[in-house]
Amino acid sequence: MRVTALRLPEVLLIEPRVVSDRRGFFLETYSRQRYAEAGVGAEFVQDNLSRSVRGTLRGLHLQQPHGQGKLVSVVDGEVFDVAVDVRVGSPTFGQWVGQRLTGEDHLQLFLPAGFAHGFCTTSETALFHYKCTDYYDPEAELGVAWDDPDLAIAWPLPDPITSEKDRALPRLGDVPSDRLPRYEARGPGGLP
Repeated sequence: MRVTALRLPEVLLIEPRVVSDRRGFFLETYSRQRYAEAGVGAEFVQDNLSRSVRGTLRGLHLQQPHGQGKLVSVVDGEVFDVAVDVRVGSPTFGQWVGQRLTGEDHLQLFLPAGFAHGFCTTSETALFHYKCTDYYDPEAELGVAWDDPDLAIAWPLPDPITSEKDRALPRLGDVPSDRLPRYEARGPGGLP
């Protein structure tokens, strides 16, 4: 397994070892011990799976309090996945990083709590899997507009399909700072 810190160094790109032959392939999608040794020592408590059609954009979502670190991957199809640093006081506050993930390349992203997350489906359909470090809490839901001009995210599709709820999300600059997570200096993978 290879782990690479991205432009936002706490967001990690993970390339699991894949064993392929004429029958297909096998890969270990998660091992607590192996991931901890690689710098992802988060404890996951909930797994989620979504299916989306081409052009669907989900996000940008987070929880505060009860922030969720996420280990995300695509089981089938392709997405453009985005993490935005929304931690007040962070040297990379308001910056984003994007990564293409596919069911063919088996890449994963780990983003620690404190990052807003979203993705856009670029294949006909996509099965998107994510492990979370905290349980879903509807009272802690928070989000940022996917098309916030101050973030200037280079989404691959100009007119995505979004939910009514996501269309109503505020710009990052309009979210009260006391509602956002606080920055705590951490290393790659969000570890102290």
